[in-house]
Amino acid sequence: MNPVEIQEVILSMLRRFLFNLKNGTESLNYGREIIAAWGASHVNAHSHPTQLLDVGLGNGHDLLNIQAQANIPAHLFGIESYAPYIQAAREKGITIASLDIERERFPFEDQSFDVVVANQILEHTKEIFFIIAEVGRVLKPNGKLIIGVPNLASLHNRIALLLGQQPTTIDVLGPHVRAFTRRSFTHFLETNDYFKVVDFKGSNFYPFPPTLSTRLSRLFPMAAVGSFYLVERTEKRGYFTEILHQQFFETPFFTGEEDAREKIRR
Repeated sequence: MNPVEIQEVILSMLRRFLFNLKNGTESLNYGREIIAAWGASHVNAHSHPTQLLDVGLGNGHDLLNIQAQANIPAHLFGIESYAPYIQAAREKGITIASLDIERERFPFEDQSFDVVVANQILEHTKEIFFIIAEVGRVLKPNGKLIIGVPNLASLHNRIALLLGQQPTTIDVLGPHVRAFTRRSFTHFLETNDYFKVVDFKGSNFYPFPPTLSTRLSRLFPMAAVGSFYLVERTEKRGYFTEILHQQFFETPFFTGEEDAREKIRR
């Protein structure tokens, strides 16, 4: 074998070893406890029933966990396109809207929701400006947006890149089209002052077992596998995609304006 082949064999053995170490910790990537605590805290700060929205609802765990910890009644809404999840969520009393979040406006009135959750969703999308704009539109001033995304700067991704390997967070043969670090994503969210990041936590820490992983992610959240952001909608008026009129990016991002103009012509 040549040197490159030898290196690949060694790296393959190392990957298998590390995978076995982390096996059983994958559920921690979703930060369920973090999301439930943040969401319930904001709900409990109210004296009246609240409305919660989960963008990319999945099986509904995050909304139901918030509701279970809340002392105030909450009306639950979700956006989901996978039929089995839609059926299961409706059976649990969650109101569902099915749409393409990258191309269609959310079917809710402005300033409708007290809390919006987007957990492990944004890394799958290109049209992040439009999605965040819609979240900002339906979220009440001082309402909370809770985001969970994989962390590009996690310990295991840093080691992979150091060894010349693709970080697993954004593997080419995989579902993710975006990757996030705390500094870059915070800068994105806070641009033009529509949002303010008020808290940040990490969850899971490859390749360590669950108990140690939990402790390490609390001590070193910026190197954890999952990153979680508690974001507040400010009182600034406007639509987040206005950023695209002020800065030039070498890709045609969708703003929703094209769709609006087409409807006017019709």
